[in-house]
Amino acid sequence: MTIVPSATATPADQGVGPLLRAWREQRRVSQLELALRADSSARHISFVETGRSRPSEEMVLRLAEHLEVPVRERNALLLAAGYAPRFPETPLDDPALDAVREGIERLIQGYEPYPALVFDAAYHVVAANRGIMMLLDGVPESLLRPPLNTMRLTLHPEGLAPRIRNLREWRGHLLEQMRRQIALRRSESLRALYEEVAAYPVPAPGTEDSLEGPESVPYFALPMRIEHEGRTLSFISSTSTFNTPMDVTVSELAIETFLPADPATAKYLHALLP
Repeated sequence: MTIVPSATATPADQGVGPLLRAWREQRRVSQLELALRADSSARHISFVETGRSRPSEEMVLRLAEHLEVPVRERNALLLAAGYAPRFPETPLDDPALDAVREGIERLIQGYEPYPALVFDAAYHVVAANRGIMMLLDGVPESLLRPPLNTMRLTLHPEGLAPRIRNLREWRGHLLEQMRRQIALRRSESLRALYEEVAAYPVPAPGTEDSLEGPESVPYFALPMRIEHEGRTLSFISSTSTFNTPMDVTVSELAIETFLPADPATAKYLHALLP
């Protein structure tokens, strides 16, 4: 497993009030609605946001939970309020996370021959199975040097992009996913990555395969249609995270699996990776 340090950060040099107000406004929640969710009062929420009242540690965590603030940023809120961080950030290679690493490895290996990988908040790949490595056949060594980045690998013109038959649709899906993550995490490094990959060239309209046609499959979600050794394989992706994580590192891990979108893809993978 390749270990990649996270590169996200949240400004902690502000008071807790402005930070909480920014999160509330970003979530489009009124002071009254937040007060009702957190069993408080709109008056108290207002006093906290303006600095007239210092919230307790419990209140900071309660408000952060109801605002769906990421675990890393919850630590920043606690620091801004004058409290110690509550959630540790354990390196992924630390013995304390042995069970997490082993569980991830078993999961993605058990998913073979279908592709599966694990990435962190910066989209750096920390683990991948044989299905993913099969798709990366022929990718230049310059893109395969650690840390591997799933967005670069997918959208770079020397990466998988030329092989993706519906690149415009798939690219749009990935960029929208990144925009949601930027809004959630407020990471400058993630924004820089977005600007980089969004600037990669894309094919002109009409130069890609269409999802429609006499033999088109009735997809239930947007597929990634990618060419491999002269065949077009179709996958539906699904991303999962850990429930109620208590560690920053674990909270930022995501497991992406690719389900064959048609019988031909499934048959091909089982023959290729028995």
